[in-house]
Amino acid sequence: MKRITLLLSSVLLLLQISATSASSIYENFVQCLNTHPNSSASQIVVPQSNPSFTSTLRAYIRNSRFNTTTTPKPVLILTPTAEPHVQASVLCAKKLGVQLKIRSGGHDFEGISYVSSEQSFIVLDMFHLRSINVNVGDSSVWAQAGATLGELYHRISQNSKLLAFPAGICPTVGVGGHISGGGYGNLLRKYGLAVDNVLDALIVDVHGKLLDRKAMGEDLFWAIRGGGGGSFGVIVSYKLRLVPVPETVTVFRVMSYTESNATDVVLRWQKVAPTTVDDLWMRMLLQPVSSPTKKGKKTVRISILAQFLGNANQLVSILGKEFPELGLKKEDCLEMSWIESVVWWNDGSTPNVAKPEVLLNRNLNHANFLKRKSDYVQTPISRQGLEALWRKLIEVGKTGLVFNPYGGKMARIPAYSAPFPHRAGNLFKIQYSVGWNIAGEEAANEYLNQTRVLYSFMTQFVSKNPRSAFLNYRDLDIGVNTFGKNSYEQGKVYGLKYFNRNFDRLVKVKAAVDPENFFRNEQSVPLSPSKA
Repeated sequence: MKRITLLLSSVLLLLQISATSASSIYENFVQCLNTHPNSSASQIVVPQSNPSFTSTLRAYIRNSRFNTTTTPKPVLILTPTAEPHVQASVLCAKKLGVQLKIRSGGHDFEGISYVSSEQSFIVLDMFHLRSINVNVGDSSVWAQAGATLGELYHRISQNSKLLAFPAGICPTVGVGGHISGGGYGNLLRKYGLAVDNVLDALIVDVHGKLLDRKAMGEDLFWAIRGGGGGSFGVIVSYKLRLVPVPETVTVFRVMSYTESNATDVVLRWQKVAPTTVDDLWMRMLLQPVSSPTKKGKKTVRISILAQFLGNANQLVSILGKEFPELGLKKEDCLEMSWIESVVWWNDGSTPNVAKPEVLLNRNLNHANFLKRKSDYVQTPISRQGLEALWRKLIEVGKTGLVFNPYGGKMARIPAYSAPFPHRAGNLFKIQYSVGWNIAGEEAANEYLNQTRVLYSFMTQFVSKNPRSAFLNYRDLDIGVNTFGKNSYEQGKVYGLKYFNRNFDRLVKVKAAVDPENFFRNEQSVPLSPSKA
């Protein structure tokens, strides 16, 4: 009984210390902000004591794993509405020596933009900074970091039906994180990644200065196009190159099962999807499901979802020659405008069913329990390998795979042109995907283990030395930085997977622009050993 009493007393004491610390940080931060022009604290500071704190924090949490009573919470949330607010926030956080996490209002698979392993931290939430200015004359657009891809696409379509931007297919992804981490979508084989189409940017550096491309220099501009903006500063906005699209694009979804001809389809897909015409992108989903023909049995469903920059007749002709195993018919295809295809990718709606305005819905407070991982395949998986994979998918349970083909423009852009290095030589990227709706540690451990078992099984089929990964599919399983004396070695573990040979250049940029490692997170670019 005495031991329990002492334990409770210790817990209460820690809570009191934590509350005192939070109160002190709040008071000091407010005082600091109020010394900066155009940065009144009352406009942007949301402390834990504010009734809107919980709703503000939860609004852009997309993974329910990080929305529990035990999840570490920020001391403050800062919600800037103008660039000077961002500048003042950086300067005050630096002055007070408190960690600043940056969230741009989109997705974050591991929650590192609003959760921290450090005792006290602040979230700089950019969701108010969402302006989008399209210039049809020079085919460009300035988009602030807090805008979503859906808002970006909608605004582009309001100004032109023949211009687009090559980024992700999910409309609630935030511009800032998506582009700074790489950013890919169904136009990547034609136009490359989002980072390959960035013309300029505005970033607030560790000194609180607002820098454009000319002021920041080419090294930093290179780094924030795929190296993760949160390692180097606060991305405020990007100037993006818009790309031409035809009046008519064609989409389709075709499914098969492993008890029929799915293995033949996947074998052929691996050869065709990365080598076909640049105008065609065919994503493939592999999911364990109940068999439609054998009651009580499990099978693997193969779904191919595609987008073609042209009409259905052209597409059916191309795939009739290159991919007869698919058996694509014109009635499988839907012709529509580019903006209608964006809606189709989001929810499967056919033209005139859902309007482009649905892309403006941010789906606040909408989160599932989930885990994502990634891999790259450089050699086609054999029939024997695929048949073993079908068995493993069924054995594991619920985790599915998404195959995203490369080739086309991706294979022609040098690996060093941006921090994102996964170019020529990669046939496709794999996303491991699982979601669940049962709260609790037991369920989480079960599904997390599923992804890890499948990831281990796939070792034989994927890239090696390093086993590469995609930064925007953030995965803390592959390494975490605790910022101790081994910070560089810890960072190298995940850094080489995300950036391959570009890692060392990113480390040099980091040392030049943020030598005290103010901008840091659990997988940020580390300082070099000589700077740490």
